[in-house]
Amino acid sequence: MGTRLTVFNQKGGVGKTTTVLNLGAALARRGAAPLLVDLDAQSHLSAILSPAVSSAESLFAYFNTGRPLKEIARPLAFGGELIPAHAELIKVDTLFGKGPDILNKLKLGLDAGWNGARPVLFDSCPMLGVLSLSGVFASERVLIPISTDYLALKGALALEHTLRALEHVLKRRVERRYLLTRFDVRRRMSHDIAEQLAARFGAELCLTRITETVSIAESPALAKDIFSHAPNSRGAQDYTNLLEELVTSGFLEA
Repeated sequence: MGTRLTVFNQKGGVGKTTTVLNLGAALARRGAAPLLVDLDAQSHLSAILSPAVSSAESLFAYFNTGRPLKEIARPLAFGGELIPAHAELIKVDTLFGKGPDILNKLKLGLDAGWNGARPVLFDSCPMLGVLSLSGVFASERVLIPISTDYLALKGALALEHTLRALEHVLKRRVERRYLLTRFDVRRRMSHDIAEQLAARFGAELCLTRITETVSIAESPALAKDIFSHAPNSRGAQDYTNLLEELVTSGFLEA
């Protein structure tokens, strides 16, 4: 049984898309066939992994006309599939409201299209709305990337309050892990933030840290995951280690 995992943070620029991209590629290298779902109207993940699609070939078509997700999914070069995003997704909040029917729609579509035997990774948008909430509602767990700067630390604490508030609606605790990204071992601030997060979140903070490297930064611009771009790099090793930690701890079933 594969895990459905939302990669979420209300702050932008913390590595959500990079994490979905490279964790998905790491899963494929492990022999899984991940399903990646782009929930961001900016469509960065889709732009990296797939040629441009029309709104009728994207996730928006599922919300707008009920087109089955299975028809929208596109094969990925490294294995698995992608449900691509489109700029029209920005209309979802205003068109469909925020009631339980629309918030559960994504989960129902995934249940109808796939039997749950594969891991699903959601790349959420950096705001609290229908799309990001749909990912949380459809997921068993949430992975929260936090870049090592003080604004990101502040955002993580705000997100913790958001998740607690959602638990009253979901009737369950949202199991989560916090992931340090853009970690620079030479900067004292990186270590200070790591210490503060460890004190605040304890075992929910991943031991693996994603180091800030040129290869991780440049691979999306080349439309590649880190393993295709620089398989022997520190970044590739970091994402391999992250997957191993998540699988070994039982947080992610691949």
